[in-house]
Amino acid sequence: MKRKSQSVRIGAAMVIILGVIAFLAVSGVRANKSYYVTIQELNGMGSKAYTRNLRVAGNVLPGSIRHNGTNADFVLVENSNQLRVSYKGEEPPPDTFKDNAQALAVGNYGRDGVFYATQLQAKCASKYAPAPGAKPGTVAATGTAAAMAPAPAGQR
Repeated sequence: MKRKSQSVRIGAAMVIILGVIAFLAVSGVRANKSYYVTIQELNGMGSKAYTRNLRVAGNVLPGSIRHNGTNADFVLVENSNQLRVSYKGEEPPPDTFKDNAQALAVGNYGRDGVFYATQLQAKCASKYAPAPGAKPGTVAATGTAAAMAPAPAGQR
């Protein structure tokens, strides 16, 4: 009889432990889930926009960036739609966060019409564009890479 009650206790403990692990996994996924929406979709979401963790992308409006320490306020533009963003994160905005850069803000939309971002990603569209006047299909050599490149065949 003692053996049977010990098996029941072990089985009950395993069920409780598995239940707690499942609960933590489900609640963790819900907390980290964010929906990607365009600025136009965000404006059309109604009251759902205020309760969800969202990702919104657009281009940074030139002249709209206002830095305040590690925080930044700016405007994202998508076609004719604009969205005011207030970024308050643990890290300062990335180096590529500049005027006309493509940016992705993660956070929540406030009832005041401002998107409160806790994460910010940016990429500079011109970073990978060919140099002005360069022929298509060629790579412009600059800096130390140009110094290390072999000389053309006629100049060796």
